[in-house]
Amino acid sequence: MHPTAAGPILTVRGLEKSYNKLRVIKGVDLDLHRGEVLAIIGPSGSGKSTLIRCLNLLEIPTAGEIAYEGRRVENRFKSRGGNIGCGELRRHVGMVFQHFNLFPHKTVLQNICEGPVAVLKEPREAVEERAMELLGKVGLLDKRDAYPNHLSGGQKQRVAIARALAMRPDVLLLDEVTSALDPELVGEVLQVIRLLANDGMTMAIVTHEMSFAADVADRVAFIDGGQIAELGTADSVIRNPASERLKSFLSRFNA
Repeated sequence: MHPTAAGPILTVRGLEKSYNKLRVIKGVDLDLHRGEVLAIIGPSGSGKSTLIRCLNLLEIPTAGEIAYEGRRVENRFKSRGGNIGCGELRRHVGMVFQHFNLFPHKTVLQNICEGPVAVLKEPREAVEERAMELLGKVGLLDKRDAYPNHLSGGQKQRVAIARALAMRPDVLLLDEVTSALDPELVGEVLQVIRLLANDGMTMAIVTHEMSFAADVADRVAFIDGGQIAELGTADSVIRNPASERLKSFLSRFNA
């Protein structure tokens, strides 16, 4: 949960994203350090999800640069020269989505094993062993042979987290992973993320769970109007907000 002294694992400079004439992200600079948990907060429509989806090129930035461990990320699948392509980037930077995106026709175990076997070409036996370890970590060993339509929303999201971890990413991006869940199921997913933070997993998390962000994040970025309006420790941003805009935003939550 504490960032190391080494340089940032992900670097963003001058990031822009527009859809036709609508500028959604407006010149964002951001560093994510290995072992750090960064929470990204802000009002709906502020650009939080667009920003995090740009970090592994699920959304292609209109301008600016992203670097992974000092290597510039290019909008091409394969790496060339000293740069890195989005295919290699996504092996290092995993993503967990709001709506799970599980394969409905595959079991829980098959969902988790698909990426390492098909993409990383790892032997299935080793992958299944790793998948069982991850199912134990997220508390779903008994669901290995279940299909997604037999799982609760919280269980689906925990499977989605295990599936992302099966690819052995260095960074995990989580985009509002509790916002589609019934309130009573939110806690079980947040507990898994808390365990990952305690294990030192590098994460950037878009969230509306302010108390969770205050407890778990090393730093918090407040996004407003497509820009980082405030960035600092969880204590300074959430518990002691400086601007009236941030105070107004936080007043809607019990942080």
